[in-house]
Amino acid sequence: MNRPIVRLYALVVLLFALLVAFTSRWTVFEASTLRDNHFNVRKLLEQKRIERGEITTEDGTVLARSKPAGEGTYERIYPTRELFSNAIGYAFVETGQTGLETDRDHLLSGETQEYVQAILDQLQGKRRQGDNVITTLDPKAQLVAAKALAGHEGAVVALDPRSGAVKVMASSPGFDPNRASSLSGLKQLNASAGSPLVNRATQFGYAPGSSFKIVTATAAIDTGSFSPSSTLSGRNGIVVSGVPLNNDNNETFGQITLTEALAHSVNTVWAQVAEQLGKQTLARYMERFGFDHKPRLDYPSSEMSSSGEYLAGRLIRPTSPEVDVGRMGIGQDKLQVTPLQMAEVAAAVADRGRLMAPHLTQKIVDPEGRIVEQISPSVQAVVMKPSTASAVTQMMEAVVKEGTGTSAQIPGVAVAGKTGTAETQIGAAINNVWFIAFAPTSAPRVAIAVTLKGVPGQGASFAAPVAREVMEVLLHD
Repeated sequence: MNRPIVRLYALVVLLFALLVAFTSRWTVFEASTLRDNHFNVRKLLEQKRIERGEITTEDGTVLARSKPAGEGTYERIYPTRELFSNAIGYAFVETGQTGLETDRDHLLSGETQEYVQAILDQLQGKRRQGDNVITTLDPKAQLVAAKALAGHEGAVVALDPRSGAVKVMASSPGFDPNRASSLSGLKQLNASAGSPLVNRATQFGYAPGSSFKIVTATAAIDTGSFSPSSTLSGRNGIVVSGVPLNNDNNETFGQITLTEALAHSVNTVWAQVAEQLGKQTLARYMERFGFDHKPRLDYPSSEMSSSGEYLAGRLIRPTSPEVDVGRMGIGQDKLQVTPLQMAEVAAAVADRGRLMAPHLTQKIVDPEGRIVEQISPSVQAVVMKPSTASAVTQMMEAVVKEGTGTSAQIPGVAVAGKTGTAETQIGAAINNVWFIAFAPTSAPRVAIAVTLKGVPGQGASFAAPVAREVMEVLLHD
């Protein structure tokens, strides 16, 4: 009898040990993994009982808040609807989260509260409240950008080059985040024409056209290989990588300076500059500007794209054999860039060669109004020497004063800018157009990038006026 009893005892001990092991696994060792598993709805049900923090602008405009929904639950609402939709995103139990709602979720949902305090609050019957997020966004400028983009596919990003604060992030077409509260509503948004859930300010990309020449100009001058007064032939049809390259409208020039070549956006000059600099040099400066990496923005990584050379949908190094460095240097070849990246290009020149890390959050405030965190400006990279930034600024000023960017002029304000046009339908004059700029040039307070897809014209006609309107609002705030 003893042997069967021992065996039974051993089996009971083994089963008990397995029970303890698996219970410990899910409650202690892998508790966070279980909690974050998308099949586990307990966390989502808990979220309904949390009064999620507000997202606002500095002037108090409420972009997202929670309201009671009965039986101790809350639901998220977005008072500004389409205006800030892609920047802020949405957060619903049934359909998930996007945008800033995702990036700041742990703060907005109160997950940063100290454990002991959270237990005490529960014992006292207090409900968990999230912290409030104060953004850097400017409602007036955002509204101007949204109105200017209406009817077009495109985006506007405006930064304060001194701090990296994102003042405008507008994407068109936008969407009403309130419609994403149900699976049926989200399905309708996903099926909508123009893919409104895509944030065109940060996702995928467009050929930058001649706006990219600012990157090439920076590399040319910062390395000492060229100066603004260096001269090259602007003749039409110069052979680049074995194929003749044409200027806009097949315009031809004699020997002209780099400043003149930027003002009039002469392709053949800048392609020659790029070829002489070489892939390694251009790649080095592209990386300093932030190309080939996802932006350092407080925004979900899955909703941002790296800007750079793409082949068959895959990001490749600018030094790859497949890259035509001459055409890359003028914003063609395989380049796909986001408006955020091009705004950073303008911002780096504006801030005397320093690129400040972009950020959407200004500060975090707890439910009692105490500042939990103040976002301090941080330098992402030193892209160029101050003397180079000064030289490129003067070249960009010439673009606006007497070149292709005159439609961006603001009375009484010196503006530095660069147009860009990338043909999308050969012979049909349908283009992706760009304008990047900053102002005032003596002490820049705004850097901007505007892109519009599929318009019948040039960046000077479509994108530059949008940039001017937005800059005027930000400069007079």
